[in-house]
Amino acid sequence: MDQYKGSDVNKYRCFMSGEGEKNTTWKLGAPPNFDIVDKLFEEGRTKIWPAGSLEEQVQNMVKTWEMEMFHKMKPEDFKTADVTRFTVSVNGRKSLTPEGVAKIGGGYNMFLQTSLPQNLRMYDPSEETVDTAHKLFTTTFPRGFAVEILQVYSGPPTITYKFRHWGFMEGPYKGHPPTGEIVEMFGFSIMELDENFKVIKVEFFYDRGELLAGLMKSAGAAQLADSATSGGSSACPFS
Repeated sequence: MDQYKGSDVNKYRCFMSGEGEKNTTWKLGAPPNFDIVDKLFEEGRTKIWPAGSLEEQVQNMVKTWEMEMFHKMKPEDFKTADVTRFTVSVNGRKSLTPEGVAKIGGGYNMFLQTSLPQNLRMYDPSEETVDTAHKLFTTTFPRGFAVEILQVYSGPPTITYKFRHWGFMEGPYKGHPPTGEIVEMFGFSIMELDENFKVIKVEFFYDRGELLAGLMKSAGAAQLADSATSGGSSACPFS
């Protein structure tokens, strides 16, 4: 896994510069800058893995894969995954190819799939596009949503690890005012790699409610206050 040692552009992410990226189509027209979210990561991480360790390489691989998924426009530009075989699934749902992810509206919609009735959805993938979702979450988390690897349970070719994502709600979320508080979520992932250490299959398991409930705190508090003053008791803060 030597290819996951960072790059001259970013010490945590690979495949952002050099000869291999000269024809890459970037979402913003150029490689993204991660200085702000990297600062958040370094200030808030709970683990500092030794240089060259399996944990560090897995962490860099995950960060690089997320970078490619959200910022490279064409799956064939991905270097972390073999797109001819790659599939991804969330919480046991149907596996998706890169084309399938694009069809449902991109990475945010993929990660926040739900079976809830529409009137109970705090985030509705059926109403969001790649662009509206990107604007929504970059507004809510202006410093980004950092990720760290908490533990690696098995190494390649099948890597199993526990992760933590976090950010600070310093912007509004769908009309709900910012709280300034940390919003975090935890989960597990299983990544299957090929002989070139490229991802061919990834499964994620986590509670999306950990993220979304943190964004609804102000709404819940306001509704509970209204309920108390009006004598009502049946309002649901997440509806």
